[in-house]
Amino acid sequence: MFNYLLPCKTPFLFYSLFCYLFLLLNAPFPAFAVNTSNGNQTDRLALLAMKAEIIHDPSGVMKSWNDSVHFCNWEGVTCGVPEQRVTTLNLSSHGLAGSLSVYIGNLSFLSRLNLELNHFHGEIPQEVGRLSRLRYLNLTNNSFSGEIPSNLSARSNLIWLRLGFNNLIGSSPHQLGSLQKLERVQLHYNNLTSPLPESLGNLSSARSLSLAVNSLEGTIPDTLGRLKNLEFLGLGLNKVSGMVPPSIYNLSSMKMLTFPYNQLHGSLPSDSAFTLPNLQVLNIGHNQFSGFLPESLSHATNLVELDINGSNFTGKVNIDFGGSPSLLWLVLASNFLGTQESGDLHFFDFLTRCRNLQVLDLSDNQFGGKLPNSMSNLSTRLVTLRLSSNQLSGSIPTGIENFVNLTELTIAKNNLSGTISASIGNLRMLRRLDMSENEFSGHIPSSPANITQLYSFHLEKNNFTGSIP
Repeated sequence: MFNYLLPCKTPFLFYSLFCYLFLLLNAPFPAFAVNTSNGNQTDRLALLAMKAEIIHDPSGVMKSWNDSVHFCNWEGVTCGVPEQRVTTLNLSSHGLAGSLSVYIGNLSFLSRLNLELNHFHGEIPQEVGRLSRLRYLNLTNNSFSGEIPSNLSARSNLIWLRLGFNNLIGSSPHQLGSLQKLERVQLHYNNLTSPLPESLGNLSSARSLSLAVNSLEGTIPDTLGRLKNLEFLGLGLNKVSGMVPPSIYNLSSMKMLTFPYNQLHGSLPSDSAFTLPNLQVLNIGHNQFSGFLPESLSHATNLVELDINGSNFTGKVNIDFGGSPSLLWLVLASNFLGTQESGDLHFFDFLTRCRNLQVLDLSDNQFGGKLPNSMSNLSTRLVTLRLSSNQLSGSIPTGIENFVNLTELTIAKNNLSGTISASIGNLRMLRRLDMSENEFSGHIPSSPANITQLYSFHLEKNNFTGSIP
């Protein structure tokens, strides 16, 4: 102590500054550093506790988590300045296995937690709900089980909640309705049960609401029609029943409306394309929808996918699909569309303007008449063409060899006739070709032998003559 105080005994003013600096630099525990040190120590110990719960680290991400470097420089860790507290923890896609430590709750400055695409198991600790600064939570593609922590409803700053592809159970969390800033809710591919809560209609900032592939029951709450910013609603593969509330069809911001494989019924509004001007994907297959397909879909300028597979729609298809130049996927299979008369496929003329079309499935309907010549002018990007189980007649139009990217061509169970052109051998990408149960005649061409990837080839129940090449 004598040595520390000695310089300060000088009577000269010059030494006053020197005394202050000397004491500051030589004090064993500077007062200004105490709080920051304790905070840093809390974060470091919390991270080490998390590391202790990791039982498999194939990419070696945890090797950097040691005292040879400051924890703010550990892989996946980002700290804020100047506090040097952990603000982001991103360990996605490292194949990590283990459980999530309860000490995660001690990272009090954490705003982003991303553990996507790993093998974490066990329950999501309730301590996650203590992270008051948390804005982005992504635990997708893991094996978390148990229920969603109820205290997440207190995290008013939460913007993203992504918990999909896990083994979570329990009822769909009605408490989430209190999170006014929440934009993305992704709880798909879990084992959530019970009806959809009415409180979801309070998520005024929500843009994406994905609850597909669970065991949800009941009806779609009418309150979802209050979500004026909603762009994506995914409820597929649940047990949802009843009718879709009309308010859902009035959400002008909606881009993707998907709820296949449920027990929904009713019809599509006649003005769908006008009330949903931004619609890109409409997938409502494998429900009990009925009625006519609305002609207003001719004005769905942004439509990329229309899938009504396995429904009860009827009548002629009077839609000008040319108004949807970006259309990639058109699946109208397994309905009661068509009249079994000529002209049922007149909409092929419009489809020729869809130069990006890749999947066209009209199988298992009541389409009649001849295949239109415009069929050969469909997109050369076509990968799948299914026309089986209809009432089609006549011959296959010339130009089918234009579909150089076609991997599947199925036209079985119709009344098609004529011969099979040798040009079909030019479809070198074909893997499945089914022309069975028709009235084709003549010799079977040898050209299909040139299709090296062909693994399924059916020509039975026709009127062919001669030997098999």
